[in-house]
Amino acid sequence: MGADPHLKWIVSGMVFTQLLACYLVKDLSWKWVLFWAYAFGGCVNHSMTLAIHDISHNVAFGNKQARWNRWFAMFANLPIGMPYSASFKKYHIDHHRYLGGDGLDVDIATDWEGWFFCSPARKLVWLFLQPLFYALRPLYVNPKPVTRLEISNAVVQFMADFIIYYLWGLKPVVYLVAGSILGMGLHPISGHFIAEHYMFSKGYETYSYYGPLNYITFNVGYHMEHHDFPSIPGSKLPLVKKMAAEFYDDLPQHTSWMRVLWDFVFDDAIGPYARVKRTCKLVKDD
Repeated sequence: MGADPHLKWIVSGMVFTQLLACYLVKDLSWKWVLFWAYAFGGCVNHSMTLAIHDISHNVAFGNKQARWNRWFAMFANLPIGMPYSASFKKYHIDHHRYLGGDGLDVDIATDWEGWFFCSPARKLVWLFLQPLFYALRPLYVNPKPVTRLEISNAVVQFMADFIIYYLWGLKPVVYLVAGSILGMGLHPISGHFIAEHYMFSKGYETYSYYGPLNYITFNVGYHMEHHDFPSIPGSKLPLVKKMAAEFYDDLPQHTSWMRVLWDFVFDDAIGPYARVKRTCKLVKDD
């Protein structure tokens, strides 16, 4: 457990890579802007949301420097194009504390989503619109007051968007925002959203994936390990798996996020309803 000394440098490199991409796409035609937004920007921006996930557990600068982690998450947020990091932190705590908690864990689809998106075609649409549901569901399921940190996040983000627009025009801004929306929707990396907690095997609600996409997603596939030890940086989760192999090797696991998406769409037994939902007692923080 503790800070990952390499995380801040990796994230900084990704932010500046996206800024360079903004410069490179400013004179492209719109079709190529959208193509690169999906093929490249979507991968980087989705990976950046997972870096923010790691930073939300204070692994960039350690628990004693919580404020540094919050501000660095805003820096990591810049390529995403929309304010995200502060709100994610606020709700992600509940996901760990009340996994599957009715009205507390906003990671669970609403009853309406489960009822409506039940056929292969509708589930495909649900996957495409997943960023929208991910952003709006907390406002319906578990609304919380807006914090100063969220306001700061929005101010910093929109200032950065304006500067990019002022320097290079509209196309780089569209490249960033479209990359985030497309990369978190119907995209191979998005298989982790479904793979993590949807009940593919009865009685199991959390699954790991140990395939190559972990290299570009901060090892989010090591999800059983992460929920067991949320304070361990993603870079060290493979070591957890190696040290405690007898606890993880025989558990159900996924071998392909693309296969997860395929099964989600075409298997009648899997859909937005395929989640464990439980009643949790609200814990009062001192």
